[in-house]
Amino acid sequence: MPGVRIFSRQQTQQLTRGALGAVSGLLAAGAALAAAELAAGAVRPQAGPVVAVGGAAIDRTPAAVKDWAIRSFGTNDKLVLQLGILAVLGLLAVALGLLALRFRRTGAAGVLGFGVLGAAAALSRPDSIGVLDALPSLVGALAGAALLWLLTGRLTPVGAPATESASDASWDRRGFLVAAASAAAASTAAGALGRGLASSAGKEAAASRAAVRLPLPGSPARPVPRGAALRVGGISPFVTSNADFYRVDTALVVPKVDATRWRLRVHGQGVTRQLDLGFEDLLRRELIERDITLTCVSNEVGGPYAGNARWLGVRLADVLREAGVRPPSQGGPADQMVSRSVDGMTIGTPVEEVMDGRDALLALGMNGEPLPLQHGFPVRMVVPGLYGYVSACKWIEDIELTTFDAYDSYWVKRKWARQAPIKTQSRIDTPKPFARPKAGTVMVAGVAWAQHRGIERVEVRVDDGPWRDADLAAQATTDTWRQWSLSWEATAGPHTLTTRATDGTGAVQTARRARTIPDGASGRHSVVITVD
Repeated sequence: MPGVRIFSRQQTQQLTRGALGAVSGLLAAGAALAAAELAAGAVRPQAGPVVAVGGAAIDRTPAAVKDWAIRSFGTNDKLVLQLGILAVLGLLAVALGLLALRFRRTGAAGVLGFGVLGAAAALSRPDSIGVLDALPSLVGALAGAALLWLLTGRLTPVGAPATESASDASWDRRGFLVAAASAAAASTAAGALGRGLASSAGKEAAASRAAVRLPLPGSPARPVPRGAALRVGGISPFVTSNADFYRVDTALVVPKVDATRWRLRVHGQGVTRQLDLGFEDLLRRELIERDITLTCVSNEVGGPYAGNARWLGVRLADVLREAGVRPPSQGGPADQMVSRSVDGMTIGTPVEEVMDGRDALLALGMNGEPLPLQHGFPVRMVVPGLYGYVSACKWIEDIELTTFDAYDSYWVKRKWARQAPIKTQSRIDTPKPFARPKAGTVMVAGVAWAQHRGIERVEVRVDDGPWRDADLAAQATTDTWRQWSLSWEATAGPHTLTTRATDGTGAVQTARRARTIPDGASGRHSVVITVD
């Protein structure tokens, strides 16, 4: 029949064999990941190959690319990275499966090679515990290579060498199907068991969190003044719930830390008394409670990575003084405090700012409950007025006093600024970009922040008109954001709304646009709407 291609029996057999070779590669990759996950469950979840390779990729990704990923995918950036790794792995698995049809040893060796790369990535991580971290990738690679060897052996013509075409010779179809089904079942079981082992560690951390009873603060937060929370639809609430609070970090797997085993070490230059503190040690100290707004340096102008919460914790300055630390202004030798997380992250914070009287905390509680696991349980740092990458170490376990000249922390090595006070910003929450409100009275509202300086004024401009003063909500403290609103008589047509804030020092939010790199975005937030 014209236009219809008829495949010969030999061609059909070759196509079928090729397709099953690709399936063999995918099954081998699945077995490798399942075996690795099982081994990682016995070692630690962070040692799994996907997590290890993903973490190594994050460490080696240029800052501009990371910034783009956060802008594009938000808090789903880690999921996108892991899915991307799995997609690439799947393509490589298909290629190795096809290669193994002709060169079984080469295909199997390719699987082993990827295992070695995974092991090297695990060993390169800053939180690596040593040789054991290489075990999951190596175990997975051996399982995957063995399965690929077995499956492609079933696809090799009986009595023919592995490099011979399967033109007329028969191959073991039944044996292949039995082996493939058995491998799929075994991989599923191994993966499930591995996840179960990994979750057991998480259950210990969750149980220790559930057992925490936060004492009443010795220094409670001041009551939120009347009028601090405006009743305007669409505006960010004064207090951001734990579930809605932004999360930006490099941890592909949230560290699960058992509070009963957690320790914090304080040491380094100028420390006359090294400290080794447990969670109960902190609970027995005087706790202070404060409302503090945090902001991520990756937050674009008008972006979502800012949130306000009520934090409970120990004064960080008191802990440092107990260790004998003096700020540089009082002759102390250390000007940088390097905090380390259990996942190896390092954060460099100016000692002067920590000890200048602001409410810098080792926080244990957030909005009336122990810290959520994803927000740093059992203990994290909170320093008002500084972007998170120089202040907000989560899952903290070590504090070292040193100098900025002697040590560059994680983000500084990646070309971010050493010191990063939060810039004065205001954001329009309502109306949303491209909204189509009706002509008449339209409420324009949002939040503004300049932590540790406070907000004194917010202005709004419609198109190229004059700046108009917005009505400010009551200011809780200079460390929290401040809501604002403006009643606008909207006329039909397209309009651009722009906002700017003035902080407590009299500095006006700049119109100069700047990227988030190296020390935070600047500019004025605008939204374009059409009034019907």
